[in-house]
Amino acid sequence: MSGKKKTTQVKARLPKGMRDVEAQEIRALKHMLSTIADVYERYGFEPLDTPAFEYTDALGKFLPDTDRPNEGVFSFQDEDEQWVSLRYDLTAPLARYVAANFDAVPKPFRRYQSGYVYRNEKPGPGRFRQFMQFDADTVGTANPAADAEMCMLAADTLEALGIPRGSYCVKVSSRTLLDSVLDAAAVAEPKQRLVVLRAVDKFDRLGLVGVEELLGEGRKDDSGDFTPGAKLSAGQAGKIMALLSGQAPEDETIGAITSLVRQAGYGPDRIRFDPTVVRGLEYYTGPVLEADLTFPATDENGQSVRFGSVGGGGRYDGLVSRFRSQPVPATGFSIGVSRLYAALSHLGKIPQEAIGLAPVVVLLMDKARAGDYQKMTRDLREAGVRAEMYVGDAGMKAQMKYADRRGSPCVVIQGEDERVQGQVTIKDLLEGSRLSGEIEDRAEWREGRPAQFSVPEGEMVAAVRQLLARQRKP
Repeated sequence: MSGKKKTTQVKARLPKGMRDVEAQEIRALKHMLSTIADVYERYGFEPLDTPAFEYTDALGKFLPDTDRPNEGVFSFQDEDEQWVSLRYDLTAPLARYVAANFDAVPKPFRRYQSGYVYRNEKPGPGRFRQFMQFDADTVGTANPAADAEMCMLAADTLEALGIPRGSYCVKVSSRTLLDSVLDAAAVAEPKQRLVVLRAVDKFDRLGLVGVEELLGEGRKDDSGDFTPGAKLSAGQAGKIMALLSGQAPEDETIGAITSLVRQAGYGPDRIRFDPTVVRGLEYYTGPVLEADLTFPATDENGQSVRFGSVGGGGRYDGLVSRFRSQPVPATGFSIGVSRLYAALSHLGKIPQEAIGLAPVVVLLMDKARAGDYQKMTRDLREAGVRAEMYVGDAGMKAQMKYADRRGSPCVVIQGEDERVQGQVTIKDLLEGSRLSGEIEDRAEWREGRPAQFSVPEGEMVAAVRQLLARQRKP
């Protein structure tokens, strides 16, 4: 029997509901976040960064879209046996910050923040346990002008990111309006009200018939799964359906918001009233809004898809006041960054300069001359060109394959012949790839030496920059 111990190899696997984000998306996200921040800054919001952990009792029951206090969060006990949770959103940490610094911050307090949030919920297609949000909030005023501003901010942000007018709509409703309709329908039991609100929230996806089924006994979907309904009487359901059919009672706050945005030049093609907007069920106390993408789209299988909501928010006057003895009104708007990134990618609205070119690769033709190749690489970098010297141990063929896999626009080659002649060879990999599909004869390939040329070593930087400029042209 061998005395060697058997080693156990660890399996490389992601935790459920998590994803790795690679270079191209990271650069595109950086561009997106910068664009969003520019809009928020123009509105006068100030940046703030809060920690990823909060004491669990600071979250309280104010967790969006759940009627199960403190469920849905990742929690642990620290060394003092205090329960700590990963932040569920960026609003609860803001509420804690404002309460802790109430006398020092100006009121209204206006801040923006981007960052990852974490939800201990069942993952699914497009639904992750870690995702990024970008929030703007105004704390310390009940003026409807602050709510109207959130609607305008949402519209301006989407357009700044390249989503054309007519391809989105900011929809506004009010939780007080919905509550008054529920009161008029005599829906008093809290759990039943919750089921009704969830049914209303599905209007965009299910339509009037589907919502009516959920207000009654329930609904069976195409897969055969049955969702129990609110079990309202026909008379009760009729009052809810009247709201969804456009027979909404007047709401003073919605009227004020609509008047303000119209006076500011935002028409109903950009911001409009929609009674089906519900948002977080225990979270919002007044006006609520959703930024919806309305353009038609298809997936990789040619099936119609709808991006729908990429952001939302509203008034949450009860959150900050949990920490204080006085009411502290607040309103905000949050963008779901990953979902919006997917939509922008589908529309082709991620500019090439945001993604960036892969680096020019200087091949290591002679290891004894590594210093010379590093000097070439440095010259390119100092001219503003993204460049790297190959630092592996492989030969030229493998180095070329490496550059191809990196997506490099070109490689710089200086073997012994080029060195003696004081030249470098530059190979345009993008053009070479294109031509390789057009040239079938090996002799023609050798004779043409497609997309490859030599220049004096002193002209290398200028030649590379000219080549990159040609590649950027459409």
